[in-house]
Amino acid sequence: MSQTETVASPMREITVGKIVVNIGVGKSGEAVERARKVLELITGQKPNSRKSKKSIREFGIHKGEPIGLVVTIRGAGTNELIARLLAAREKKISESSFDDRGSVSFGLKEHIEIPGIRYDPEIGIWGMNVSVLLERPGGRVSRRLHKPGRIGKGHVVSKMEAIEYFKNQFGVTLL
Repeated sequence: MSQTETVASPMREITVGKIVVNIGVGKSGEAVERARKVLELITGQKPNSRKSKKSIREFGIHKGEPIGLVVTIRGAGTNELIARLLAAREKKISESSFDDRGSVSFGLKEHIEIPGIRYDPEIGIWGMNVSVLLERPGGRVSRRLHKPGRIGKGHVVSKMEAIEYFKNQFGVTLL
């Protein structure tokens, strides 16, 4: 092998660590259940509810009531879901949606824009926030319970690497 040829290390490969899809309902009751159906339809997983931290009389919210839902997706199927969610945005993301540690966040105004999702008058129309975390192999070192370690600055996915990954994998254009 000559000096001009470089071998890409498998430890430098970028993958999707997780996707977090969130719907902030803002009130409890039937609305939370309708939003739950939407998240189950989109992700195929059961969402977790998020409870209010304090009571707000003006909004009719009491402490401890479920007012939001969140689903975390890891492993197989993450790339498919990202492709579907980006298709709803016409594969366009603002450069400010990317952060310095390999995360990408964007919102969808209406869930019915996602390909394969039909409008149901009983459910209504819901908007949602989507966060995608990109990581390299070995990222678990910082999250493990026994002897957690730090990930070096060179191993963290940078903003430019995340942008290139989304351009190459999903055909995203920047706004």
